[in-house]
Amino acid sequence: MIPFEDLLWVIFYAALAALVVAGLALGVLYALRGRSVATQLIVVGAATVLATISGILVISFMMLLNDHDRSVVLAVVTSAGLVAMAVSVLLGRRLVAANRVLVEAVRADRFRRPAARLPAELAELSRELEAAYDRLAAAHEREQALEASRRELVAWVSHDLRTPLAGLRAMAEALEDEVVADQRTINRYHGRIRVEVERLSEMVDDLFELSRIHAGALRLSRSRVGLADLVAEAVAGAEALARAKGVRLHGDVREGLPVQVDAGELGRALRNLVVNAIRHTPSDGAVEILGEVRGGEARVTVADACGGIPEDDLPRVFDVAFRGEAARTPGGGAGLGLAIARGIVEAHAGEIGVANEGLGCRFEVRLPLTV
Repeated sequence: MIPFEDLLWVIFYAALAALVVAGLALGVLYALRGRSVATQLIVVGAATVLATISGILVISFMMLLNDHDRSVVLAVVTSAGLVAMAVSVLLGRRLVAANRVLVEAVRADRFRRPAARLPAELAELSRELEAAYDRLAAAHEREQALEASRRELVAWVSHDLRTPLAGLRAMAEALEDEVVADQRTINRYHGRIRVEVERLSEMVDDLFELSRIHAGALRLSRSRVGLADLVAEAVAGAEALARAKGVRLHGDVREGLPVQVDAGELGRALRNLVVNAIRHTPSDGAVEILGEVRGGEARVTVADACGGIPEDDLPRVFDVAFRGEAARTPGGGAGLGLAIARGIVEAHAGEIGVANEGLGCRFEVRLPLTV
């Protein structure tokens, strides 16, 4: 049996030889760090074989083995090392082939996960790449939809601006050229000019509010406001319009709790919903605003008698400048009210939706009780 002290020396010299080989292998791997994985695996296999052979040589000389025994041991180790290197080459070739398949899939117009079986790491990378491409495709679609919405908004606003501006120009020229002389007509022109200016001011305000929402520059000044107060203000703000059109307007709160919101911005969103409901409800129809707390949320619903919205148009109701009709009607607004309402509600970490119900449709705003 080998003495313990001699065993320690054998371990020391064998480890020293292995460290020398490992250091050389690391230097070669560093020099070849930009080369193929297959080449680096060959270096790793060769380093393993050389480390084993160097250790055996150290042991054989220290243990004074004869040449025959030393040759046999070296032959066995060398054969095993060659087999290990061959396996390393095959593994490297498989990795290179799998990588090539993945690269070709990435270079395609639309990434699809390769059908070939990949190593676990490359398969995981393939799944992540597919998910990333799906997110990019969805983002590209949203960008295209937003760009189309912007072009549509410019076209529609241009149309809506042209009509009142033409009327203002005609009335101003008539007054300037003294085409109208009786005081009643002059007063009527002045009143109409004031109405059109107010309408243009409202349109500019809507555009400014929408630009702040899209730019993420909407700053909320939150405070505790009663749900009943919000509903009452929305009803009061639209009562004159409802009375002028002959629409019955009713507001109610089943359960009122304070909500942490920006009263001015959220009040504007609710007024937009109520005004939209009144404009699309025929005379003698009814619009009802209901506030309640349900499911841990504050909910405000606005139900009208508009006759319903086509199912194909429901997903686009809150899009910028969408009106659901081909013809533009003067006084109908620029189609920004619902888009602004959605932006304000989402800025409050809430949700807004619409569904057909009964004689019309029902808009629902859901807000968290705590933020």
